[in-house]
Amino acid sequence: MNLAFFIARRTARPASSEKPGVMERIAVLSVALSVGVMILSLAVMMGFKREVTRKITGFAAHATLTDVRNVRSLNSVPVRRSDYLESLIRGTEGFVSMAPYALQGGIVRTDEAVEGIVLKGVDASYDWRFFEEWLLEGALPRVGDSIRTKGILVSRNLSRRLKLGVGDRVEMLFVERDRMPRRDRFKIAGIYSSGMDEMDNTLVMTDLRNVQRLSDRSDREITGYEIFTRSLASSGEYVRQLDRTLLYDESGETDNLTVQSVEMQYANIFDWLKAHDVNAAVIIAIMLLVAFFNMTSALLILVMERTRMIGLLKSLGMPDGQLRRIFLYRAAFVALRGMAWGNGAGLTLCLLQQWTGAVKLSAEGYLLSEVPVAVEWSWWLLLNGGVLATIVLLLVIPASVVSRIRPDEAIRYE
Repeated sequence: MNLAFFIARRTARPASSEKPGVMERIAVLSVALSVGVMILSLAVMMGFKREVTRKITGFAAHATLTDVRNVRSLNSVPVRRSDYLESLIRGTEGFVSMAPYALQGGIVRTDEAVEGIVLKGVDASYDWRFFEEWLLEGALPRVGDSIRTKGILVSRNLSRRLKLGVGDRVEMLFVERDRMPRRDRFKIAGIYSSGMDEMDNTLVMTDLRNVQRLSDRSDREITGYEIFTRSLASSGEYVRQLDRTLLYDESGETDNLTVQSVEMQYANIFDWLKAHDVNAAVIIAIMLLVAFFNMTSALLILVMERTRMIGLLKSLGMPDGQLRRIFLYRAAFVALRGMAWGNGAGLTLCLLQQWTGAVKLSAEGYLLSEVPVAVEWSWWLLLNGGVLATIVLLLVIPASVVSRIRPDEAIRYE
């Protein structure tokens, strides 16, 4: 039998006429508050990372291959499709799928408003799973059919500003340097909303051939390829390998071509997400300090309340190390009670936000329209285990006060 654990468990049970001490209740509340805040902080941080990353990759895939002169430009030098180029993309370790695309900057004009847009054309190989999830009304535009259609997919934000709905026709104007302006009419096939206003406000999806025709390009000329790799984490290595292959290829078909990961294209967004790691670390450190100081006070009170018991156990020959373990067990019981309450409160708030989306955000400043939360077993278990271990280990120092108590004085203590 573990004698220290047995004594700690028995002394942790107050008599029916007693209530836990004030300091013990404060310590429980402190740990509960700290754990609840840490769970909320990590859930929101992980939620931001997951949602922003998932939505950006939904718009731009894991990597993009374009002409180097197309970087930061919409209407510039096209990439020529070829079996050889596509074989290089497929042959690079980590490849999963790819789809050609073409971009054209334009203006949407109605009687109600004028809006700048980016018309993005894709073919039948495009992965629509993200837009299927975001689709609110209508249907996805038909692309890659034998007969070219003029359907487009617009965002809810854009449709509201233009006061247009599914089935309405809209006129677009395309202006390029050294060329006469062009007009074209499209029909709204569907309306989507990703929650990322920065993207939703401008992006319009259509058939690849519509954009090629507006740009006077052949069916072999595109803006580039969007490439999905095994995961976002592995996309960096894929980009380095493919970029090296393109650089040293001597066929002539890869001249001026470059490949960028989505993290390179949206470096400011991913740097902003990384800054959340620092914020979370600071919050966790502060909460641990608050819990530790309150637990230290509670532990010292527990020691003072049991001074006579300590003296008696010492006189019976119990070593100081075993006495310290008694109070460390008591502290662990208090911490576990606080963690149970903190987990209950924190997880409940996370689930409420996940189900209701009650807390909203300004999409202009935070990219998302509501606070995202992501609770995963991995970091939740690590957080709880780390908090308990850290508190108990830090309390080894104040628990050493029992070694200074003399049995002869303690037994006379009233």
